[in-house]
Amino acid sequence: MKKITILGLGAGDLDQLPLGVYKKLKNSGALYLRTKEHPVLRDLEQEGLQYQSFDSVYEKHGQFEEVYEEICESLLEAALANDITYGVPGHPLVAERTVQLLIERAPNKDIEIEIGGGQSFLDPLFQALKIDPIEGFQLLDGTDLNRDEIEVEQHVIIGQVYDQFAASEVKLTLMEKLPYDYEVFIVTAAGSKEEKIRKVPLHELDHDMELNNLTSVYVPPAKDETILYKGFSKLRSIIAELRGPNGCPWDLKQTHGSLKKYLIEEAYELIEAIDNEDSDHMAEELGDVLLQVMLHAQIGEDEGYFTIDDVIQGLSEKMVRRHPHVFGNVQAENEEEVLKNWQSIKQEEKGEKQEFIMDNVPKSFPNLMRAAEIQKKAAKVGFDWKEVEPAWEKVKEEISEFESEARNKSSQMEAEFGDILFALVNIARFYKIDAEEATRKTNEKFIRRFSYVEERVKESGRNFEDYTLEQLDEYWNEAKAKGY
Repeated sequence: MKKITILGLGAGDLDQLPLGVYKKLKNSGALYLRTKEHPVLRDLEQEGLQYQSFDSVYEKHGQFEEVYEEICESLLEAALANDITYGVPGHPLVAERTVQLLIERAPNKDIEIEIGGGQSFLDPLFQALKIDPIEGFQLLDGTDLNRDEIEVEQHVIIGQVYDQFAASEVKLTLMEKLPYDYEVFIVTAAGSKEEKIRKVPLHELDHDMELNNLTSVYVPPAKDETILYKGFSKLRSIIAELRGPNGCPWDLKQTHGSLKKYLIEEAYELIEAIDNEDSDHMAEELGDVLLQVMLHAQIGEDEGYFTIDDVIQGLSEKMVRRHPHVFGNVQAENEEEVLKNWQSIKQEEKGEKQEFIMDNVPKSFPNLMRAAEIQKKAAKVGFDWKEVEPAWEKVKEEISEFESEARNKSSQMEAEFGDILFALVNIARFYKIDAEEATRKTNEKFIRRFSYVEERVKESGRNFEDYTLEQLDEYWNEAKAKGY
């Protein structure tokens, strides 16, 4: 069986290189290096070390993954002819994607992988920065940095910060979690004679810095509480404290039932912000809606029934389950097919629990919204007109019946009036109009125009009682003409 021996060149100069690794490098036949840009190579070259590097591959590709793919395949092909040695910076099993690719693919070609040791950059980096990793630390890849993976309360070490472009990407990602002037450290060749540590504000991370494949960025743990406010775990702890033994009397008093009205209020305030296209207000109102979710979840946890983790897990499972066209192999070419799949899956989930079609229409819906939902469910089983014309006739019929009951001041007036509204909701449904939203917008429009009328009355120095309806209508028409 052919073999690839992988050696680590260490984190610095020749003085750091273990004797065993040194001997293997000197005695290797065909030696390949991921990069020749490493301090130890200067000394080894003077001793006559011969090797082939893959530095030119970096210049061919725009993505690091493409570079690693080519290096891996080149090494596997070379190993089919002869045993080879592959040298990488640091330790082969620390932040080395090419090594992981080789370990994964070599067995398929009957090639043995032997890890020959080496010193990672972590020990000298901990020593240079004088930090204890037991306090909690993260090692992250600067070429594939994910904002949501960063734990700002821990020591964060970001490797693979090769050049200014990588440093810029790291900076932008960190600035989503940390202040622009947060102090970070750029560490190069830790533990060697060429060791350099430079403290800079985050926004200068990519400014005129000497960066190479031995460069790491160290982000100290955030101590300022306000920096942690962006994190979900901090929000959770705040809500738990509000409901804790020494928390807020108001929060401690709340129940699922007492909070119902606040959820409705916050939802409508969010809708208002959306209609006003007010982004700042939207962010605030979304926070207020989230607060209601967090309070309900904390009450559930306090009572031992469920936690916010259960809420998130259930939602994640449902989203994946109901979007097989995204997370599975189901095809959905348009919105109609998506909704059809959604309803089918939803029906399967709730199948045995639902005795009648209308069982799942929430009683808590506003009644115009509930009417629309009732009609949609009836329509799905064919209990609906195919065209809108009969629906118009039904509206006319209900208006006529209401007029008849109204003339007689009958006790059926309320019922007949409800029938008119229900029939009008049916018309709205045919034209894909949200009756609840249309009513809300009309209410807001009336308020705007009436407020204009009121303002004009105040400007005149008179009272409403001093005006005739016709005169007030003139102000109303002014408001209408001005787009109120």
